[in-house]
Amino acid sequence: MSGEPELARTPEDDTEEEEIKSSYKPPPEKSIEEILSADQEDESLRKYKEALLGQAQTGPVIVDANDPRKVIVKKLALCVAERDDLELDLSGDLTDLKKQVFVIKEGVQYKIRIDFIVQREIVHGLKYVQKTYRLGVPVPVDKMTHMVGSYPPKTEIQSYTTPPEDAPSGMMARGSYTVNSLFTDDDKNVHLQWEWSFEIKKDWKE
Repeated sequence: MSGEPELARTPEDDTEEEEIKSSYKPPPEKSIEEILSADQEDESLRKYKEALLGQAQTGPVIVDANDPRKVIVKKLALCVAERDDLELDLSGDLTDLKKQVFVIKEGVQYKIRIDFIVQREIVHGLKYVQKTYRLGVPVPVDKMTHMVGSYPPKTEIQSYTTPPEDAPSGMMARGSYTVNSLFTDDDKNVHLQWEWSFEIKKDWKE
């Protein structure tokens, strides 16, 4: 959803991306206990791991005992400078998101923030993947993948904010769009997948 409206990907783009994915082998997943017990003789590394893991080193961090997931995605926010954030509640019925359509002024610079909770175990290599479709066009007009990183379990909500992007502009860019969002990780766990919509308009209110 950045730059000019001519954003459709080519088959060569997808082939290159698949080659990169297939050549990457994520490190083996380790429990918090295994991380803490390794390299105990290295004092600086031990202190670093203790600072990194925080609450998790004293025992399991469980925010919602009834939810077996390690990552609970709570909210998506579209952030534009000097405007209130446009927010989607991702903790309820995801089908309701289709009723909530964001209006975005063409050409504005924006960021996307994801709020989430990590519980039980550390999660490695979180990723946010977003595919944007123009109404009536069967292929994505834009796709972006952001490496969110690895996070320890905490009782507090943790957040990731994407780098700034520019909304498309011009008469050809205006219209309705649908976004398929995915919060995943190196091990291809699907923490949450959802669909939402927005409209590009000449101004915030027309």
